[in-house]
Amino acid sequence: MRQVTLTVNGRRRSAEVEDRDLLVDLLREKLRLTGTHVGCDTSQCGACTVLLNGAAVKSCAVFAAQAEGAKVTTIEGLAKPGGPLHPIQQAFHEEHGLQCGFCTPGMALTLHEFLRRNPDPADHEVRAALGGNMCRCTGYQNIVASALNAARKMRGTA
Repeated sequence: MRQVTLTVNGRRRSAEVEDRDLLVDLLREKLRLTGTHVGCDTSQCGACTVLLNGAAVKSCAVFAAQAEGAKVTTIEGLAKPGGPLHPIQQAFHEEHGLQCGFCTPGMALTLHEFLRRNPDPADHEVRAALGGNMCRCTGYQNIVASALNAARKMRGTA
């Protein structure tokens, strides 16, 4: 066992982990941040996507020990506590971009990094950016509409 200390959603956190523990396990089981979902355990579906030092990563493909000293943002940290929804979350609500919601946290965090790098994307660019995130319920139409709406909000043109 080893002690891992990281900043999660702006708060310094520590936990004991084994060498084989994954970041998704640390977040869900040790820190009780269950918005990060385990979908496939093979890094194929993207349900476990979080921001690690600002980059969207699949937390089932990162060892917890690798996050030592890192800044991690989960879906619980996207909006300020007690504040309004983040523009991405608001856009998903407005555009009906979710059905069961299982994939939504990973989609939202993937989009957060993508829209930071590309604030005015085209439809096809959003689709390419979400290529590593699977949704089994929607047809992606409303997810793409949500992303484009969020981009407008984040640019201040909505």
